This record gives sequence, C-alpha cells and structure tokens, in this order.
Amino acid sequence: MLDTTTTRHQAGGPGVVQGFDALIVGAGFSGLYQLLCLRDRLGLSVRVLEAAEGVGGTWYWNRYPGARCDSESHSYCYTFSRELLEEWEWSERYPGQPEILRYLNHVADRFDLRRDISFGARVAAARWDEAERRWHVATEAGERFAAPFLVTAVGCLSSANIPDIPGLGEFAGRWYHTGQWPHEGVDFTGKRVGMIGTGSTGIQAAPVIAKAAAHLTVFQRTANYSIPARNAPLTPEFKRWLKENYAELRRIMHATPNGHPFPIADRSVFDVTPEEREAIYEAAWEKGGLQFRATFRDLLVDKAANDTAAEFIRAKIREVVKDPAKAAVLADIDHPFAAKRPPIDTEYFETFNRDNVSLVNLRATPIECITPRGIRTRDGAEHALDIIVFATGFDAMTGQLLRMDIRGRDGLSLREAWREGPRTYLGLQVAGFPNLFILTGPGSPSVLCNMPVPIEQHAEWVTDCIAHLRARGIARIEATPEAVDRWVEHVNEAANATLLPTVPHSWYLGANVPGKPRVFMPYAGGMARYRAICDEVAARGYEGFALGG
Repeated sequence: MLDTTTTRHQAGGPGVVQGFDALIVGAGFSGLYQLLCLRDRLGLSVRVLEAAEGVGGTWYWNRYPGARCDSESHSYCYTFSRELLEEWEWSERYPGQPEILRYLNHVADRFDLRRDISFGARVAAARWDEAERRWHVATEAGERFAAPFLVTAVGCLSSANIPDIPGLGEFAGRWYHTGQWPHEGVDFTGKRVGMIGTGSTGIQAAPVIAKAAAHLTVFQRTANYSIPARNAPLTPEFKRWLKENYAELRRIMHATPNGHPFPIADRSVFDVTPEEREAIYEAAWEKGGLQFRATFRDLLVDKAANDTAAEFIRAKIREVVKDPAKAAVLADIDHPFAAKRPPIDTEYFETFNRDNVSLVNLRATPIECITPRGIRTRDGAEHALDIIVFATGFDAMTGQLLRMDIRGRDGLSLREAWREGPRTYLGLQVAGFPNLFILTGPGSPSVLCNMPVPIEQHAEWVTDCIAHLRARGIARIEATPEAVDRWVEHVNEAANATLLPTVPHSWYLGANVPGKPRVFMPYAGGMARYRAICDEVAARGYEGFALGG
C-alpha cells in the first residue's frame, strides 16, 4: 500500500498547500458520485473544487426559462443506491431545472458530501510534479492543493459559447447567455426580446419567453427537428411501478447503446409497409420524447431510412405552424434526423403561431452587427430589442478543460496536446498526463447517452483503477501514445459507421466554436459496448496504460 501520510489535508491560509489523496474538479452529477466512491468505498481523503456556490454543475448554472432534462426523470438519476431510489420521487416525466437541482442537493445532504467540497473555488491551473508524483492545483483565489490523483468532472456542456458579434458592447439593453443565467431570473414583461439560437436550449426557452415578453424575435441560423415531450405529472401508479421494476429498468439502461430505459426496436424502416411505418411514427409522435429515435434500428446508419423520419417531422412542422412562410423556414432542415442532438419540446412550433413572435432566417439575412438599439441583419433591417438572449450553446466537451491551464509531464499543456483536436484513451486519460482522469471526456459515449449512466460507469471504473494501483503500491498510471492512437482510430470508425459526422455544423464536431478543430468527439459505438471494452482493459491489467513507480 502507498504511504499517503504526506497527502492528508493540512488546514492553512493562502499559499499553504493542502494535501489530499485525490482532487476532483466539479460538483455536478459526476463529481458528487466520484467523491462518494473515492471517499466512502476506498477511504481516501478527497477534496472537490467547485467554482459555483453550490452543487449541481450544469443544473446550477442553467436556470434559463424552460430549462428541462430531455431524459425521463426515472432514468436521469443515480442507480447505485436502492435506498436513494426508494426515498426520492420525481414529480414529472421530464424534470425541470429546479427539481433536478433539489435532487442533487438531496444527494449531497443524504451522503454528507458538502464537508469535502470547496465552493467558490475555480481552478486556474494544474501541474504534474514528476519528482513528487502528484498534481499541484491552484484556484483563481490563490488556494493551493496537491494530490497524487486528479479527476476532472467539469461536465460536457458547461463552457458557455458567446458568439463574437460586432457591436455587442454598445448594446443599450441587457443581454444574457442561457448557460450563465442570473439566479434572480429575468423579467421579460413588456420587453422586446431577441433570441439567437434554435438548438435544444432555444427550443425550450422560446415558448416560455414568448408568453411573458411583449414581442419575441427568434433568429434562426439552423432549422432543427424537435419531438413533442408530452410532459406530464407522474401518476401514483407509475411511481409504484417504477419502484417495483427498477432492477429491470437498470438492466435495460445498461444494455442499450444510449443508456435510456427503453430498447431500440429490432426492425428496419423497410421491414414494414409505408402505411405501417406512418402509423409507427404517428404513435411515437403522440407518445413523445426521445423514444421516437428508437422506432427503428437503422435511423442513424441508413440515410434512406432516416429520410422517412425526417420527412415525417417536417410534415408535422408544416401542419403545426399556420403561417406557410414561417413553416417553410422552420422545416428547411439541412441534416439527417438525430445526427445533431435531437431536442424535445413543449409547444415550440406552436409558439410561432403567436402574434407576438417573429422569425428571422439568418441563412437568408445573416446578422451584420448589434447596434445600441438591437440587431441589424445584412438586408439592412434593424430589429429593435430591449433584451438579447444567446441560446448559442457551449464549447462542448473540451472548453472547460482547456480553460484551466493543465500541464502534464515536462510542462506539456493540455491545450498543446489537443491543438489538432482532443485525443484520449477511452475518453478517460491523455498521454503525457499521469494520474489525470477525465469523466465523460471526448472519446467516451457521454453526450450521446442518458448522462447518469456513463457517469456512474466512469466514476466506478476510476475508483477500481485507483484501488488497483494502491493495493499494488503503484504510484502512477498513464495512457500510452499507441493506445491513444488506436482509440482515436476506433472512435472515428464508430462515428463513420453512422450519420453523425455528416453534419458539418454540429457541436459534436466543435463546429459551433470558431477556430476549434473539427474532430468528432463522442464515442458512437454505444454505451454497452464501451462498458465491455473498459471492463476488458481493466481485466487485462489496464492494457494500454503504462503503470509504474
């Protein structure tokens, strides 16, 4: 067993290095569970460094109007504790941000996690010390920490992407990004609001803003598919059924490619007649939610099959939106269904039937600049606004990692290591960065899944790995360059077997961030397959990793 006496917590003021067995960055779903695993299962001294003033991660910051999960509540939760499953009850099919935040606060209290979390501690830099074989971490406030193991749990969608539009600094009104929403909320009453972005966030926010604002102008660059959520309160009967069947639901979530509690139908689009197919789509549309993707097994691998679903949804948009001109713009979708993140909504398309909602097609008339009075488009039109809402998403999967100055062996920075795009082994480690683990990082299934499923798998795998090292007196573990090369090749092969990389403007490729390398980041081979690969790597003595010290 390693001697950890030098890594125990030392209380002290600024400049004093506080030592632990492990440091975790982030107190969202992944950071909380990683803390519990390392502290309670291995008995390690652990400190979580969290920039926010509370737990929640993404759900602490994303408080925009309509913020809601697109995984069903009974699957968007931890499954490691039967007692936790028994005592917590969700109120809705798709939980809203306040309820998810209450849940994560309940978990933090239930397992006494707060005592090991430093809030208001934004990490500025992390440096590997080869001689000491530990990571030195500094916060923006000047606090210093050290530990042999560093785990980043910063989330895939946590680094707000604010577009660089000329004139923003001169805007006389107020502007907000949905990922940095004021905790006191925003009063839209009587205001002229412009919303830029029609991804899943904009699709959630638009109906709520439109009901409060004097006028809402939606600026759409990329038209998007969306399936109605059909959200509703959970009935007592369904809650009872859940508790009686959770073991089976967990088995299904671990067996499906995307970690959801429903299997993908084992049939091709072309196994049925056009009439049968239409009926299947219609039933899925009425049921609502992401299960629409699970109607046929070949929707994401066969363009001809995908076209049938895409045209069904376009027809629905034209049916719902009464103004033919608006309907045409909203249905002018240039990518396969679900090849970008497939949103679900509550009356998004119906919102464009309101008299106080207008639509600007940025493909036809791009934004030229922001003026003191509003937004001017290239056709010379100036849209007068009091508030601008940027629903422009995130620098996904790598943004928050690269904002920290992480340096591995010989001072190698993570930014330099990833200058041509992120390269990992299993999405968990980077060559040149010993004892650094990344939860739900690029090269892992992460954003293609119901997130708690890969989060639990990642945290448990990291915990088992650290236990293996400590039991054998091994001081360091690092992905080999050869293993990284093989994994990157496999990630590309898995992606290219689907329609996912065919969308040049997808944030899965980083295309929403100017200057970001175009690399398909998540692992598209499926969560079940990924879990099996990780288990096999561990069973073979952590094949692909260099262990030493």
